[in-house]
Amino acid sequence: MRKILIAALVSLFVMVIVIGCSKEGSTDEDTDQVVRIGYQKNGPLVILKSLGNLDERLKEEGWEVEWKEFQAGPALVEALNAGGIDVGRTGNSPPIFAQAADAPFTTLAAGKSKFYGSGILVPEDSDITSVSDLKDKKVSFAKGSSSHFLIVKALEEAGLKYEDIHPEFLTPGDARVAFEQGNIDAMVVWDPYTASTEINSGGKLLINGEGISTDRDFFLATNDFADQHADITEIIMEEVEDSSEWANNNHEELIEMLSPILKIDEASIKKSIERREYGVDEINDKIIKEQQEIADTFYQLNIIPKEIHVKDVME
Repeated sequence: MRKILIAALVSLFVMVIVIGCSKEGSTDEDTDQVVRIGYQKNGPLVILKSLGNLDERLKEEGWEVEWKEFQAGPALVEALNAGGIDVGRTGNSPPIFAQAADAPFTTLAAGKSKFYGSGILVPEDSDITSVSDLKDKKVSFAKGSSSHFLIVKALEEAGLKYEDIHPEFLTPGDARVAFEQGNIDAMVVWDPYTASTEINSGGKLLINGEGISTDRDFFLATNDFADQHADITEIIMEEVEDSSEWANNNHEELIEMLSPILKIDEASIKKSIERREYGVDEINDKIIKEQQEIADTFYQLNIIPKEIHVKDVME
């Protein structure tokens, strides 16, 4: 009996040691935290993802990055609202729709203006030579996008109303096909689709966004994540700035990186990156005013259901 008791005690002791070691060995795996970042291929976060610097830096902090790709900004902010991602980047219009839907988010920073690559394109042989010539013409753009705002403001400056054109709500890809087939008179779009249409489809830039729309990126986070992990959002934005600096100083490598990802020829990528600056701006009164003008315009056009104050999610 004594031998049996000793054997049982030894077995129990070994079991305790094994369980303890197992728990100790799994601590890092169990306590690693994950930040879910939403990105679009046509945006600065794809550069950050491709370089891999953020993943390495956050790994040192005990965090893992889960990258989630979205085809368009509206879907990205919907995921932000639903808690599917923690941080993301989109254009200037989707945050307005998110705020109008009472999504719980905050704005971390704004991207630098890229108006040179956003504009109105017409065929090279078109008799349209000014925005005022768009009266009664079929003009394509993505509904509720930065191009939607751009065409509205461009028409206003030309003395026309939104009702003076025939809107065709098309994605950049569908608009390109319609443009090439002659089914629309003009298209409003952003780079690199602008550059690709100029180079490959006989497009002529009637006007760009200068003085009309700044066409900025915005970096967003859920309120909960921003409140609970301010140190992580700070690291993310530091790495965005570093990757932007790399992009500005390494155009050849950037072209080689983006062309296969976007499935757009290198000449078009080159044209688009040479007329923009990557980078981040802190939110200020000027940027708030820019966004508020877009929000007010969309409310007046009944695109969003209520008036909003963009300042509420930008401070």
